[in-house]
Amino acid sequence: MIHDATFSVNSKGRLSIAGFDAVELAERYGTPVYLLDIDAVRENCRIYRNAMNEHFGGGSRAFYASKALSYKGIYRVAAEEGLCVDCVSPGELATAKAAGFPMENVCFHGNNKTDEDLKYALSLHVGRFACDCAEELAALDTIAGNAGVMPRVILRVTPGIDPHTHKKITTGNVDSKFGTPIGTGQAEELVKLALGCRNIELVGLHCHIGSQIFDVVPFSAAAEIMLAFIARLKTTFGWVARELSLGGGFGVRYTEQDPKIDIAENIRFLSIKIRTVCETYGIEQPDIMLEPGRSIVAAAGATLYTVGSVKTIPGFRSYVSVDGGMPDNPRYALYGSEYTFVNATHAASPADFVCTISGRCCESGDLLGENVKIAKPQRGDILAVLVTGAYNYSMASNYNRIPRPPLIELEGGRARIGIARESYEDLYRLDV
Repeated sequence: MIHDATFSVNSKGRLSIAGFDAVELAERYGTPVYLLDIDAVRENCRIYRNAMNEHFGGGSRAFYASKALSYKGIYRVAAEEGLCVDCVSPGELATAKAAGFPMENVCFHGNNKTDEDLKYALSLHVGRFACDCAEELAALDTIAGNAGVMPRVILRVTPGIDPHTHKKITTGNVDSKFGTPIGTGQAEELVKLALGCRNIELVGLHCHIGSQIFDVVPFSAAAEIMLAFIARLKTTFGWVARELSLGGGFGVRYTEQDPKIDIAENIRFLSIKIRTVCETYGIEQPDIMLEPGRSIVAAAGATLYTVGSVKTIPGFRSYVSVDGGMPDNPRYALYGSEYTFVNATHAASPADFVCTISGRCCESGDLLGENVKIAKPQRGDILAVLVTGAYNYSMASNYNRIPRPPLIELEGGRARIGIARESYEDLYRLDV
């Protein structure tokens, strides 16, 4: 089974998640329910922190990309494990603040920060802003000047790298809603504009080429382009970038077909490439930042559902209907994202029943997977979807007026509620 440290089969023939019987967890907390192995999250944090310290030096930092999963508990874990965080909205900033996360260790991202967003972030004293474009930079300069502060800024630029992932999660090519492209000359103009601003401190550059990337080569190519750009800026403007963020994007194994990734080895490989390029261009190596999100939390998560029906249409397919669906996991509807499914009640039985997993919404596209192989289920069985720690709760909705599931933290042999289940009252609480 993928990610054996978190998922296994116990002596009862049931699925075990972080040492807990999945069926017993479903009985205790109800379904649908998100589960998160906090011990695995901590281990992933340490892999990044230790490898970056070893290979990039003490000035390097890992910023947990909290868009993958944002709730107070995850910010506490990040702080305890020595990670910084990046936030892409005022809501994420507010959650981090409420969790007691040190705001000087926050980078505020986003491609369309409003004036109110910028004012709010400045009021929280966030550590740095990742500015996306000239308009945002000018607005921040004005607002910071009025507030009498001088925030640190990194500029998001696009290196023109196509990592050949799904087009909806590719972000580093020239034609992107994110950042300012190097290849068109616009990134250089943005740097010139930033250097002319009186109320910001330009400290570095940022790029992010995409998500779910299994090959380290695209990251290496992006690093080379960014460092060459940094060398050109030093020659042109006499400005030396002290920080370089290469973003996130390392992939995770959703299925057995996905390759394994050695994060620490990828970081070592990148460090060699970066040192070599810096020596070639005669520049001092900037502090290197990475922004892992999915690779921190995805494989630590699972979602449990209760099977409602098994409907076979002769000559077509079998549908297994569950009590959740696209409101709690829209990724299959959005991207066709594949997952590993397990009949948690009969996890030791042969997975030889081919079916489509359908949700409960009034929507034909409310599917979680097709051509899935599981042990044949019956009404009341518990179905588990593995590797749902990233972009599941954070993308969840109340479509069909369905309350969002709770998130249960599993750590050190104990289970606790990290996010409570929404009630029907929560659904209409803001209605007038």
